[in-house]
This record gives sequence, structure tokens and C-alpha cells, in this order.
Amino acid sequence: MTVALVTARAARSLDADLPPLMAALTRRGVAHEVAVWDDPEIDWHRFTRIVVRSTWDYAARRGSFLAWAGRAATAAPLHNPLAVLRWNTDKRYLADLAAAGVAVVPTRWCVPGKSPELPAGDFVVKPSVGAGSVGAARFAAHEHAAATAHVARLHAAGHVALIQPYLAAIERHGETALVFFAGEFSHAVRKAAILVPGLRMVEGLYAAEEIGPTTVSASELALAAAALAAVPGRRKLLYARVDLVPDDDGQPRVLELELAEPSVFLDHADGASDRFAAALAGV
Repeated sequence: MTVALVTARAARSLDADLPPLMAALTRRGVAHEVAVWDDPEIDWHRFTRIVVRSTWDYAARRGSFLAWAGRAATAAPLHNPLAVLRWNTDKRYLADLAAAGVAVVPTRWCVPGKSPELPAGDFVVKPSVGAGSVGAARFAAHEHAAATAHVARLHAAGHVALIQPYLAAIERHGETALVFFAGEFSHAVRKAAILVPGLRMVEGLYAAEEIGPTTVSASELALAAAALAAVPGRRKLLYARVDLVPDDDGQPRVLELELAEPSVFLDHADGASDRFAAALAGV
């Protein structure tokens, strides 16, 4: 077995999960290689597994990324699968989760050519295709003009705009990210609120985050499981991350379901890298 751990050129030195995962694969005797997804020199047929890890530049050229994924999937088993990558790289999948009865953060969509319907309270605007909080902005209730201008900029760039209420409880409780390998819960981290004053972007790829290990409640674990059960096809995924935030009543809601290129915070949980490597070797 030779595994391709796929990254982006700009993310290769930034992906904190790669070193512990590579060490865990080495311990299992699994050959592996870090590969940049858009490197034209790579022969993807050399690999027996192709694992998407930190392709964090995909949002600016999703079409090219999915075209690559389609080619890679014909060369070797792709994880996660092409259909999952296609579905999950556009946040309109939240509508599918809501239709399946999954509690998600209430979301409105504004397609190019339409005027946004903005909430009465504080809210967030982000592109439906985006990663690392790039293009996301928080607005106060009185900032409708600025928000409308932001939506117009997203539209001009070809994006559908996603509009959600800002759930203020995130500033007290944070955001909980639950990580699964091969369908089994592995660990969770707590992330501090990101869209606050002082937001700092790293290499233009993602917002800097304050992260620490945490435990999860039964309700959080149940909601994460329900979200994963609603993924089209319901096939077992090599990796998954479910990001939850509390609503105004303290109940968890799905903010995002990360099945394409999520950080999985291997350094924040004992044994996490070995669990990931074991799942990878077993697929």
C-alpha cells in the first residue's frame, strides 16, 4: 500500500495534522507520500489510496479541484469519495440536512441577481463555497448597507451568499468540532469564536483559531451522528468533522459538516493519529 496524502502547495507546511499522521502510518508500516493536488507531474496511478487532507485552496477554483478529484478517483480509491467531495464543498448541503430533520443553524440563500433578506439581529454572511472563514463577515443589526455590499461582492465573484443569524452563545461556549474516523467517534475540540475583532488570516487560507480539547454531551454526539446519517448515500466515510454551535436556548446546531479537507486536530487527543491511520489502513 502506498498512500497519497493530498494537500495544497501553500498549505503543505501549515497542515499540523500531516506530521502526526505520517508518523502513525510509519508505525503501521504504511508507505505514504505528501502530494499537491494540482501538481501536473504526479502520476496518481502510483498510489493505492488517495486521501484528501489539506486542499485548502479549492474554494477559489472548485471546478478545477473537482475535475482533479474525478481524475484521481479513476486512478485509485479516493477518500472521501468524489460524490461526497462534490456535495460537501458547497454549503448548500445544509439545506439537505435541514430537509432530513437535522438541526442546523437557520440559513438563507441569496443567489446572484437577487437582493438579500437580512435578519433583524446580528448575522453572518459567507460564500456557499468557501473554507477557513475566507469571505465570511459578521454584521450588527444596523449594518444592512454594509452587508448588502458584501453580498454584492460575493455575487460579483460568482458566489451564492449564505446568511445566518449570529448565535451569540458561541462567544461563551465556543464551537465544538467532533471528529470521526471510519464512522467511529474519535475526539472533539472546542474552538473559540472566530468572527470577533482581531480576526487574523493565515496565508490567506484560513482564520487563526484558538483550539483546545473538550468532552462532548450526549446531545452533541447524537446530533453529529444524525448529520452523518443524512449524508447522501450514507456510506462510511474515512474521516468526518461535525462543527456544532449552541443556539439561544443552549441546544446544539450544525454549523458545518466537514467531509472534504478538514483539520482533524490530531495533536489535541491521545491516540487520534493512530486511530486515523488504522482507519485509513482498513478502508
